[in-house]
Amino acid sequence: MSGFDWDEFKEYKKYNRKNDKLELAIDFIKSYYNIQSASSIFEILVNDEIGKMMLEKREISTPEGLENFMFLS
Repeated sequence: MSGFDWDEFKEYKKYNRKNDKLELAIDFIKSYYNIQSASSIFEILVNDEIGKMMLEKREISTPEGLENFMFLS
């Protein structure tokens, strides 16, 4: 996988009504990359500059933290 495709994300975002960008990014990764694992989603986000900022904003520093965010939001 080459990384987070921000151009495709922008298109995806046009047709989605979620306000939280991290929730939207997670949904996009699940849909576009067909990935369901919190660990894999975390790796994609933490290795992308903007994705990493989204995680840091919510003080998510581990895949477990992301999993909690995914199931509590």
